[in-house]
Amino acid sequence: MLRWIGLLLIAFLLILQWKLWVGADGIREVHALRASVAAQREENDQLTRRNQALEADVKDLKHNGQAVESRARSELGLIKPGETFYQVVEPASASSSDAH
Repeated sequence: MLRWIGLLLIAFLLILQWKLWVGADGIREVHALRASVAAQREENDQLTRRNQALEADVKDLKHNGQAVESRARSELGLIKPGETFYQVVEPASASSSDAH
């Protein structure tokens, strides 16, 4: 009788170990979830740094007229009255003219 109980307990222990290591909520899934959490934290850190840079840019634009003018000149092509605009066009390279 004790032999059967011992075998039954060993079988039960093996089943529990199988579930722990290979089962749906086992060690593998825990490691996968930890890796997923680490990746998400890294992405959150990158987005936080990006948001901080954008926030600094917004503050600079709100409180610094030169920053607004500089951005308008570079992105919108602002030219003040009395200024002359010069556009420098570089000659096409020899390899691109041969292709046409």
